[in-house]
Amino acid sequence: MVEVVEDVEVGAVHLETLDDLDDLDNLDHLGSTPYIRNVAASTLPLFPLPLVLFPGVTIPLHIFEPRYRRMLVDCLERDRRFGIVFLQEGTAEEALAAGGDVGCVAYIESRDELPDGRSNIVVVGRERFILRALITSPLPYRVGMIVPYEDTPEPAALLEPLATRVRDRFERIARAARTISDEDEPLPELPKDPAFLAFRVASLIDLDVAERRSLLASTSPGERLRSIDAVLSAAVDGMEQRAMTHVHAKTNGRGGAAHV
Repeated sequence: MVEVVEDVEVGAVHLETLDDLDDLDNLDHLGSTPYIRNVAASTLPLFPLPLVLFPGVTIPLHIFEPRYRRMLVDCLERDRRFGIVFLQEGTAEEALAAGGDVGCVAYIESRDELPDGRSNIVVVGRERFILRALITSPLPYRVGMIVPYEDTPEPAALLEPLATRVRDRFERIARAARTISDEDEPLPELPKDPAFLAFRVASLIDLDVAERRSLLASTSPGERLRSIDAVLSAAVDGMEQRAMTHVHAKTNGRGGAAHV
């Protein structure tokens, strides 16, 4: 269960600025306080959004709300990190306290500040975390107490055949899609590490939010690869048939080989 820490005082630390979070990252002084028990936790600014960020995946964000402009400045002055947690559009942020949501650390790779104070940034997903508590503080944005969320190790002998099959099917679909759209762009690069492969492919194909959240929460690289492989397997033959039909239509029935 995620706890909302209602006191500005956390242990002996008064949270006034983001710099004070450095003091909270060492939780030994909390002892047996009711806020965080028996967990190696740290603190992180939070950006609740109606999207899922995957480890190893890069996305652009537009920062326009004043509180997140402040968060961006604070993060750039520290370690360039904040956490993205999924929040359905129109849902109050207090809903984050209902359960241990899995989120992803976003590292700010670049920032383009606009004349009116808004910013366009590019972030890359890093490690995953579980939101353990929301901290009430004078800061205008949410701050979370988080704990690491890691995969269960699995043998390479299990993962490599799955990864090879996923890469092959994804590349077949990507080539077919480019044929249908008459594009000649190179195929997206895929990570060599099987643990990150499903995340990358998921970021490039059409999955609903529930499927994306399920992938993010999975601690089994093999399970993630099997889930993505099932999606690709169901789509690959149809995509290649559409590509062949597209090529044939362009020849106006005059024949010729169709390559996808």
